[in-house]
Amino acid sequence: MGTIFVARSKALSQWGYDVGLSKHIYKVGYTEEPVKDVVAAGWAGETDWVLVMKQDGIEGASEVEIIGRLAGKQKMIDPRLNPRIKDANGIFRVAPTAVENHILVTRALADEPEIKELKIKSADIAAYLIAGALG
Repeated sequence: MGTIFVARSKALSQWGYDVGLSKHIYKVGYTEEPVKDVVAAGWAGETDWVLVMKQDGIEGASEVEIIGRLAGKQKMIDPRLNPRIKDANGIFRVAPTAVENHILVTRALADEPEIKELKIKSADIAAYLIAGALG
């Protein structure tokens, strides 16, 4: 059994903002090892990665399948076109409006009586990415 995780690097997010990609850059991955060890190793030449969210108990999946499934729904940053990213697969840029729409539709389908204005946080984006990777 493995774990799907979402991690974020402040330095890589700042780089993405500076070059015009987005400041909302996240790494999605799958591992059967302890997640903290994998995140501490880092990607894309950065070592300040922080685990945002994880979901344990995933069976019959691989990182390639999960990234491929999510890449059909989200914009993955191509490591071949961005030398800063190097050989790191699974780094996605996320539009906060897509996350907001996802939350609003989910709440509307759950028949919640009051839908308030949202302020998107990293945990909301991570939940959105994990839901996209699983579904």
